Parts: sequence; structure tokens; C-alpha cells
Amino acid sequence: MTTMRGALEMMTTTTVADWKTSAPTWWCPGCGDFGDLSALQKALVAVGYAPEEVVIVAGVGCSGKIGNYVNSYNMHVTHGRTLPIAMGVKLANPHLKVIAAGGDGDGFALGMGHFMHACRRNVDMTYIVMDNQIYGLTKGQTSPTSAPGFESKSTPEGNVEGAVDPLMLALTAGATFVAQGFTGNQKKLQAVLEAGLQHRGFAFINTFSPCPTYNKVNTFDFFRTELHDIDEDPGYRPNDRIRAMQVLLQHRQLLQGVFYREERPSFHELLPGFSEDKPPVNPDWQLSPALWGKLLNLYR
Repeated sequence: MTTMRGALEMMTTTTVADWKTSAPTWWCPGCGDFGDLSALQKALVAVGYAPEEVVIVAGVGCSGKIGNYVNSYNMHVTHGRTLPIAMGVKLANPHLKVIAAGGDGDGFALGMGHFMHACRRNVDMTYIVMDNQIYGLTKGQTSPTSAPGFESKSTPEGNVEGAVDPLMLALTAGATFVAQGFTGNQKKLQAVLEAGLQHRGFAFINTFSPCPTYNKVNTFDFFRTELHDIDEDPGYRPNDRIRAMQVLLQHRQLLQGVFYREERPSFHELLPGFSEDKPPVNPDWQLSPALWGKLLNLYR
């Protein structure tokens, strides 16, 4: 009899259609999150995962709905708690590919403490932040990544706070993979996501995902004009943490590409007595992604 895991190992190819669901999207027309969804689905095809091997843990906000549109296991959790729950999933079943997803508000406001600890622990997961520099779900307030002077419903006279620098925070906290993409450049974003999905350890990918409804400053045209591709720097190698910080400062964070990559044991590999050779729980019986989603809905 072919076990569930054996069946998964034989599933080496998928198409983008295999990663789509029938759930209707509710993002605004032109939302950058559509670009994140498209690039992620194409990256999952390229790296060769099967839907049953992937779980998405998503937070609260517009971006938190992305799991509903990817045909995989999906958990939609409370605000700011995306990373600890994703870490728990990885520890419970290290055979799964864990993808955490959320927005700049979810990740860098209430979830900031969890972000720092996930970086330093080097938890084996891919964390994608859809950064639109505003709170979109609650109708347009200034977020942690909004620039000083940014005018919104919560700061009508201009933001007086300094903006969070996600990439610099990840580098200083010890993340082993730090990258940034832009949903208006699908080819580049897909390449960055593929690299992050294949990284063993904590892969942090910040993506500029413009909000056309509430943010009229950080638009698609703005990023197409202002973004610099790190791969265009001759001789740059993403293996020097200090050099990566210098480049970020030089270009005011307006960069795309992989800035830093380091190979070192991930969190669960260092835990005493932990072994990846242990089979996953119930290897011959698992809930389908659709049924799993229905069960989770009972607790929402």
C-alpha cells in the first residue's frame, strides 16, 4: 500500500491551477496583494511542492486572506500572532513547508516581538510580509512602515514617527535570509520567493504591495521609478551582513532582490532530542486541505 508520504514524494510537478481555490477574492481592484498571490503560486510550482506539503499561516489584515486563495493547508490566526503559530506548526510536523504571511501592521506593530525572536531563532519557515505602508483593512490609517509626514486618517497633519525598517531589523536580529520584492515586477518577485522557499532557516521576504485605495503616495509608479535592483550592482554578494546594511542605508530601503543569505542550523535542528527522521503524525491519513479549512472555520 502506498503511504500518504510516499504519494507526496511521487508528486513532483504541479501547475498554477493546482494552487488555486474557488474562494472569491475580496481585495480592491488593483491591490498589490494580487501580485503576491500570483508570484507565490508560480514559485510553488517552480520549486516542486505539492499542495499537501504546504501550510500557510496568515495574520489579520487585507494580506491575511491570502491563505484562502492558495490550495494548501491554511490557518488564519489572530492579529500579530502569525509567527509563533507558524513555528508551532513546524515543530509539530517538520515535514511540512511552512509559509507565514501578513502585512506591515500585523508584522511590525503587534507582531514585532515575535518577528525579532523568529529571526534570531532561525525558525525554518518563509515569512512574506505584504507591505503597503498603511492599514488598509481598517480604512486607511498610518502603519509602522509609513514614512514621516505621511498623511492619513489617523495622521491628517502628517506622521510624526520614524518608519520601521523591516530589512534592517531582520539583519540585526540574525535572520539568515533577507530579501525584498515588488508586486509590480513579477519575474523578480517570483525569483526572490523561489530562493526564500528553498532556504533552510528563517527566510524573510518583504514585498512592496501598493494599496491603490488608501495610499496615493507609495504607488506602482512610485516603486517602478524609485526601486533599485541589487543584482545590478556588479560584484555584490549576499554573504556579508554589514555590507547588506550599508547598501540598505545607501538606497533608503528602496531595493529589490536578495540582500543576505547564510547557511546555519535551523531552530528545530538544534533542539535536544529532536529528529526529523521521525515520521509525521498519522502519515497514512491526513485531512484534505478543503476539510481542514472547514474545521478551522468552526473556531472563527
